[in-house]
Amino acid sequence: MPSTAPLSPIRLELLQNALASVTDEMFAALTRTAFSGNIKERQDHSTAIIDTAGNLIAQASQSLPIHLSGLIGLVGAIRAAHPLETIRPGDMFIANDPHEGGGSHLPDINTAEPVFFGGELVCFVCTIAHHSDIGGARAGSMASGLTEIWQEGIRIPLVKLYSEGRRIDDIWNLILLNMRMREERLGDFNAQFAASRLGLRRMEELARSTPAATLLSAFDGILKGTEQRMRTALSQIPDGTYSFTDVMDGDGIEVFDIPIAVRITVAGDQIEMDFEGTGDQVPGNINLVFNGLQSTVSFALKVLLDPRAPNNSGLLRPVTVKAPEGSIVNAVAPASVAHRVQTGMRVVDAIFGALAPVLPEAVTAASNGSNTSAMFHGHDPRTGREYVYFETLGGGSGARLTRDGKDGVQAGLTNTSNLPVEAIELEFPLLVEGYNLIEGSGGAGRTRGGQGIARAIRPLGHSCEFSGSGERFRVAPWGLESGAPGRPGRFLLVDGATGETEQLPEKISRVTVRPDSVLIIETPGGGGWGGEEEGR
Repeated sequence: MPSTAPLSPIRLELLQNALASVTDEMFAALTRTAFSGNIKERQDHSTAIIDTAGNLIAQASQSLPIHLSGLIGLVGAIRAAHPLETIRPGDMFIANDPHEGGGSHLPDINTAEPVFFGGELVCFVCTIAHHSDIGGARAGSMASGLTEIWQEGIRIPLVKLYSEGRRIDDIWNLILLNMRMREERLGDFNAQFAASRLGLRRMEELARSTPAATLLSAFDGILKGTEQRMRTALSQIPDGTYSFTDVMDGDGIEVFDIPIAVRITVAGDQIEMDFEGTGDQVPGNINLVFNGLQSTVSFALKVLLDPRAPNNSGLLRPVTVKAPEGSIVNAVAPASVAHRVQTGMRVVDAIFGALAPVLPEAVTAASNGSNTSAMFHGHDPRTGREYVYFETLGGGSGARLTRDGKDGVQAGLTNTSNLPVEAIELEFPLLVEGYNLIEGSGGAGRTRGGQGIARAIRPLGHSCEFSGSGERFRVAPWGLESGAPGRPGRFLLVDGATGETEQLPEKISRVTVRPDSVLIIETPGGGGWGGEEEGR
């Protein structure tokens, strides 16, 4: 990025808000035009503006923290493969692969479209959306038990899908051929393309009043301002080294009790996070690639130190992140990664645990930490059409020093909604027989942990397959200052004919749910804060 004169604080603030409004409008457009419930209802998507150096400049306020990695990774891949002077107006790049395309898992498909001011390439408008199926060994592309990236769906390395406004149909047809439910995929892709083009138009409108040099100066000021906020916050933490080790339930195949270890060193206005001692990458699909780890660290530091700071790459400038290559938090090909957010959530808990002694007013006890995923796949008996209902459910958040944890929320790296009952029953041949908070699931203490969620689902007029992935189903969310742990989650299958209830494993590759049976999902509660003698 060329050196430019700094802008006045007022001009900088106006441009920063203008850029944020572009990403927010893109996000809303993607929500309103998507076909799948996962995007239009749960809002499992994000939008952003990224500069030509690969720095995140602005991200929609409702975006998912975990999506930061894929958005930045895509532009990094563009920079590595295409000299900037060869990129033209109307080009659009697409990728999803975590090992070759800068992504974090395959269902999240990323797009980037270049923005030119006065003929000069200044940034990219970017979208990312979680598609309900992208092919692979199992419908939904998120089943537990998959052990290689090739089983999880079509791998899209960095490719140019549009060249100077013309779609490259050979690539387009190849992508669609490898995905199920073509009509839904077309609808979701077109929603991403429409959001991208909307962002491009808004940036072109901005270009009429803003020279390229002014915009680049704003980018520099935005990043430096956030960096300074983070450095100021870090300087308030006493210098020292702080450590914590948390444990994951397992990969669902052969590895259990996986350590997530972090050693945090604070020196003045800088911080280092070293994940030496964390477990090796595993056969099951809970591995996290390094750019996903960076997003996780960025999220944890932002919420602990400066929640109101703009979300951009300036957050990580004072931060050094280290992790052994081949570990579960820095996985390498051909690691399977579909449920990588499970590991990311545990990384957040480990960072919180390490900094709890020095940030007691900011750190919470362990939250549900599971991002419990549920996927139902079958054919609608009314139409014969294939369907996939995919959802990640929230649970209890950890208690705070002065407040109870929140009930039934997405805590950590995801910012999605729980799918409304009406939307489920309208779109899928499924009946939601129960949907409630789980009384007493939050850990006791002076302040209690948030309560988990229970959802009971019965297929109507057909049998379907269920696949699920949970965490904090064996290793309970911990409390702080002698607070009680939250109640672990579980999957239950109730046989309608016999009334018998079977508790299923925390990671299920496939189980058949008959129309006389009910599948119950119970998510974990959050840990409590303070000893029982102070509790209520």
